[in-house]
Amino acid sequence: MTLVFVLGTGYAMADTGCPQVPETQGFTTATAMSVLGTVTETDNIVNIIANHGGPTLPFPMGAVGEQSEYTSTYTEETIADQGLITYTKGMSTDTSGMATTNLFNVQTSKVVEFIGTDTGRMVSDENTVLDGAGTMFGDSNILICPFASPGININPPFCNIVQEGSGVDLTLGSLTTETAQRYIMENAGPSVMNPDYQYPVSDPGVESDYSIKLTGFGDIPAMGSAEASIEVHAQESRLGFDKAEDLVYSETTTASGDITLFQKVMNYNSKITGPGYRIFI
Repeated sequence: MTLVFVLGTGYAMADTGCPQVPETQGFTTATAMSVLGTVTETDNIVNIIANHGGPTLPFPMGAVGEQSEYTSTYTEETIADQGLITYTKGMSTDTSGMATTNLFNVQTSKVVEFIGTDTGRMVSDENTVLDGAGTMFGDSNILICPFASPGININPPFCNIVQEGSGVDLTLGSLTTETAQRYIMENAGPSVMNPDYQYPVSDPGVESDYSIKLTGFGDIPAMGSAEASIEVHAQESRLGFDKAEDLVYSETTTASGDITLFQKVMNYNSKITGPGYRIFI
């Protein structure tokens, strides 16, 4: 019997997020299956968004100020064969700017129950990536509260990436996962320095959440193996383009055998919580 519970805490960095484009898209899907036999599910989402234009995306930002660019991905691949499978999943994607901390651009919620026959097996892998980079922004241009950044302060350049996900290989078990990402902000209008760039309203902050829970049925434990992990690489400046911080963090949790409970909760929260570098009084 294996019991695992791990809570991962987030990091407060200087992600600005990226403003929405004028034309936004939103879609949702809902899936429900109850099958004796075989079930497969394959999902892929990739979104690259920038507050500036370029011939391709992603596009190198160079040394020009007030630019941000984000790449978001989500993948799932589940194969359940030779067993009794119940699969339900909801997914929503919205490229509109998120105004508050409880709204997200990408959300998924999945519940899978699997009881395999003699040779039955379920393999399910799920991964998210959120990669953001930005140059200098004037705090007063991207924060709503006029007292949040007194004087003329600069939110410095950054380059941050977080990867979260899990994988299970089971002959029996009940699996629940949830994901959420917020990185697109409301549009605050054109940049003063360059009218071709748009400002993000950065108050909600950038966030990436992932959780997994694996159990058995009643007194019968789940059987197989499970893994969940988070990797973070955060690079921050103070002013200009000289790197002032380089943070690397990774964590992986595994369990195998008869698993009574495997649960892991991970959160990355990157939010401007104080004035940046003051360049004038």
